[in-house]
Amino acid sequence: MRRQLANALLFQLGWFTCVLGGDSLWLLLGGGVLLAHFRWIGRWADEGPMIVGIALIGVTLDSFLHWLGVFQFQQVSLLIPLWLMLLWALLATTLRHCLAWSARPWWLASMLGALGGPLSYYAGGRLAGVSFPYGEGPTLIGLGLLWALLLPLLHVLARPTREDPPLVSGD
Repeated sequence: MRRQLANALLFQLGWFTCVLGGDSLWLLLGGGVLLAHFRWIGRWADEGPMIVGIALIGVTLDSFLHWLGVFQFQQVSLLIPLWLMLLWALLATTLRHCLAWSARPWWLASMLGALGGPLSYYAGGRLAGVSFPYGEGPTLIGLGLLWALLLPLLHVLARPTREDPPLVSGD
């Protein structure tokens, strides 16, 4: 239980650091949060490839949405900003820990994704100066539908393999 709480607190610290700090030196603190996860909560050998894979999926997805004009960032770039890339890695750290409760049954992840995904984009967009050219309402509804499908898929990708040691739930 302590690890789950620590994981949730580290994620929130990382989320605020990324969103408020943008592509500045504050990203070092966000990176420190990721390193703290590997020091106190998970191990790179057990979770590193999963976190990298999910971050790559997220960066690809959000960059595609950016190319479609769903998001407009302050700087012009083909890819999403570094702070949002790091945020995807930080989200991946939660899937086997503080968000593990939402993995089964699958509809829990779907409900959480449908509500939490758009709320996170809305709040992050407000704080980081990201605009939604298609309008907030349609964008948030579309993100809700997308995240209702995406979060259950991310949970499937985050499942430990047979080689991974079992997660200790009593911590």
